[in-house]
Amino acid sequence: MRAFELKAIIRQSGCELTRIGRSRNWRLSASREQLLQISESLRQHEEPSWQWVLALLESKIGTYTEADILEFVKRNPNISVNELVTLANCTVAQARQALDSYEFLE
Repeated sequence: MRAFELKAIIRQSGCELTRIGRSRNWRLSASREQLLQISESLRQHEEPSWQWVLALLESKIGTYTEADILEFVKRNPNISVNELVTLANCTVAQARQALDSYEFLE
């Protein structure tokens, strides 16, 4: 029954979750921001049986480059350092550098 809740959380983020043919395998089509949103939701629920999904998502998210973090700040100019660290999966120094770079662009 927890699988239905997991699928609902994934679909709430706006991702496309489809079954591959008639197999038990699933395909998730999502942007990096959507993957981050899903992983944050899964962390909040703290369901032990979902930890493998969380680990798989975090491995697929990868890391942001400095340019990616700056673009993220441009889209969300009022973001705090802590929010940026959480959402972009970067260090505090990288987040501060991106925020400072954005301020100098204005």
